[in-house]
Amino acid sequence: MEKVTGYVTGVNGNLVSARFSGSVRKNEVGFVKIGNDRLKGEVIRISGDAVSMQIYEMTNGIQVGDEVELTGDLLSVELGPGLLTQVYDGLQNPLPKLAEQCGFFLERGVYLDPIPDKEWEFTPCVKPGDAVLAGDAVGSVPEGQFTHLIMAPFDLKDEGWRVKSVKEKGVYHVRSTVAVLENGAGEEKALSMVFSWPVKQPIRCYEERLRPDETLVTKIRCIDTFLPVAKGGTFCVPGPFGAGKTVLQHMEAKNADVDIVIVAACGERAGEVVEVLKEFPELTDPRTGRSLMERTIIICNTSSMPVAAREASVYTAVTMAEYYRQMGLNVLLLADSTSRWAQAMREMSGRLEEIPGEEAFPAYLESVIAAFYERAGKVRLRNGKIASVTIGGTVSPAGGNFEEPVTQATLKVVGAFHGLSRERSDARKYPSIHPIDSWSKYQGVVDMARVEEARGILRRSSEINQMMKVIGEEGTSAEDYILYQKGELLDAVYLQQNSFDPIDAACEPERQAHEFNVLCLLYTSPSPRDCS
Repeated sequence: MEKVTGYVTGVNGNLVSARFSGSVRKNEVGFVKIGNDRLKGEVIRISGDAVSMQIYEMTNGIQVGDEVELTGDLLSVELGPGLLTQVYDGLQNPLPKLAEQCGFFLERGVYLDPIPDKEWEFTPCVKPGDAVLAGDAVGSVPEGQFTHLIMAPFDLKDEGWRVKSVKEKGVYHVRSTVAVLENGAGEEKALSMVFSWPVKQPIRCYEERLRPDETLVTKIRCIDTFLPVAKGGTFCVPGPFGAGKTVLQHMEAKNADVDIVIVAACGERAGEVVEVLKEFPELTDPRTGRSLMERTIIICNTSSMPVAAREASVYTAVTMAEYYRQMGLNVLLLADSTSRWAQAMREMSGRLEEIPGEEAFPAYLESVIAAFYERAGKVRLRNGKIASVTIGGTVSPAGGNFEEPVTQATLKVVGAFHGLSRERSDARKYPSIHPIDSWSKYQGVVDMARVEEARGILRRSSEINQMMKVIGEEGTSAEDYILYQKGELLDAVYLQQNSFDPIDAACEPERQAHEFNVLCLLYTSPSPRDCS
């Protein structure tokens, strides 16, 4: 494909205006040339021969007239063996290798190969003459504790592709040809263990999309019993700063009943991202007893990085999650924080001079957030396997205000709401999820009718507590006071959980059901009035 070139006509922060004489596609990747540097960007608006590009690097030094070159490719990630244990930035640059090459201060315009340059033991699972569809496995390689499937590219549009040749079992380089496909027209396609996929296009190589009806066990009592999450479902965790979002995220990543964990640190402060990078390798995987990083991928984009890259980091993470879902695995994606992503959209929308919505966020904020969460789901693959992508996004509303646009747009599309409370975190009640204000549409590990009875106890206990702050304990009836104590006992014994205690950190579903049944005996005990 012939590359299209143009020139810069204007610069506004991370937004670069350019003109081209050839054909241009939206979301196409291009490079602005500054001396020996090539700065990566993406086309976000086209108006005749005028194009607006968001640049994923600092734009210092770009001048009117600088050359711009379009690649003809959409913003994509490379998919293949070797992704696990990696730490990437939003553009899928491996940060450890980038640090080795550039030092502590990363240089702009440096893009490295995201797939490790190594050899893998390839085992074919097809033979010459077999029919192949998009996403079908042609072989496999061992990747840690998993069998990594080498699949046909997801963009095989025409049917009638068959295996012309395939390599025998052996050790091959990750980019060497392992199979050749051929269709009825005589066209051939060579397959390696690596291929690219556009990050903003969902992967739909499955047989059927299923209803998320299986509980995703996190071993956190407050979540599994009162506010459950389903495999293939969605949930959000809004909360003020310092309310315990990061620790809660660690607990979910460590104990959740999933195969792969992907963490997208989107626009978070550098200190919090460093905390994630330091602590995640130290977390012990309860399944294997080894490091949790062996089945984890971390996508880092700090608040000090270029603002446009925040959007890329979110889509990079969810594309990787869908890739592992195609192998029949259950994936948990934790996006922290979607508020920073929305702020990046607001900044770019302002520079495009678009009509603003509420609080200057773009008018299409809700549709973009909905499209992101819709990429979660539970599916049945063509081989009969059931796999899922579960998405949990944290929201950081200013001042803990849940009425702001990002939180409200998220609540419209997610299946569970885990709202963190400043009052509970200040009282050292962790996890600081508010048990009354939060909600879930999914089925938990305990009968939900009994859970609603317990929520009623908590709700009434909270009301009595507010009343006691005014009239004191002396003006409270014995019946109300006992009801208040029942709610306090449920909160202290069941809802609160010590993530640093070796026993209390993870609570199995069977243990949760037993503990809840014991506590329910207190709810059904007679009140003093009944005894009289």
